[in-house]
Amino acid sequence: MERDNRRISVDIERKWIRISISHGKDEEILKLSLDEATSLKEQLNNTIEDYLQRQNIRID
Repeated sequence: MERDNRRISVDIERKWIRISISHGKDEEILKLSLDEATSLKEQLNNTIEDYLQRQNIRID
């Protein structure tokens, strides 16, 4: 995923799921266990679903 100078990549590193987030010259690396990555995936799915539902609500 890229936006402006931001880049997010996900890879497998031995026993870890490696998430690299680069923004310009800065880089943050997260190494998650399979359980942590699965939990993050579920939280992201729930948050995205909530976000999409909120977009459909009209406020008059």
